[in-house]
Amino acid sequence: MQADEMSHQAMGYDRASTVFSPDGRLLQVEYARKAIKSGSTAVGVVCKEGVLILADKKVFEKLIVGSSVEKIFQIDEHIGASVSGILSDGRILIERAQVSAQQHRVTYSTPIHTETLVKDICNTKQMYTQVGGARPFGVSIMFMGAGSNTNHLFVTDPTGTFFEYKATAVGEKEDAVKEILSKEYKENMTLDQGLKLAMSALKKSLGDGFNIDRIDGAYISSSDRTFKRYTKEELTRAAK
Repeated sequence: MQADEMSHQAMGYDRASTVFSPDGRLLQVEYARKAIKSGSTAVGVVCKEGVLILADKKVFEKLIVGSSVEKIFQIDEHIGASVSGILSDGRILIERAQVSAQQHRVTYSTPIHTETLVKDICNTKQMYTQVGGARPFGVSIMFMGAGSNTNHLFVTDPTGTFFEYKATAVGEKEDAVKEILSKEYKENMTLDQGLKLAMSALKKSLGDGFNIDRIDGAYISSSDRTFKRYTKEELTRAAK
């Protein structure tokens, strides 16, 4: 731990998310980012035919029922998401996103735009960096969505900011995965090629910890703009 951070802790600048340190940092938000860095890894890839997400469930205990650990969630027919960090925080935001998508359909009779939904979730995240007695959400959410003309991949931050990517990763192995993606990603990849790239990046970054039974995956095809989960057989073929 750096000396200035220890000094800030001693002076109490990290006791509330509403207090800035003398050098303009919100230490509680930075701690939330560290929680994400210790979370399981998720990879997203935008392809010419659609968009996909693969995620490591990070299940170590043999007696845990693997299907009870969910890392990829359906938000709407055309939107999916994965979380990394404190999963209970992620569950609250995922449920909010699902309700927002449903409300938009009921009110306007049209599916919600992915970016509109992402902004709504980020507004909630940002609010928790300004409210006394509350802490920031210690989770990063990766959203994938299909639009009328293009596909989208967004990642949200505990501060409430978000960025759109062609391919990216979040979680403990994100740096290693991003390095692989930056070298091997191509914009004209098919969904099958994107799946193989994402699987290869996860496999290389996880090393001996890689286990196909721990991998969860889903995609949205441009042809029907419908959220679908990969079967274990499809994931196994991609891992070869």
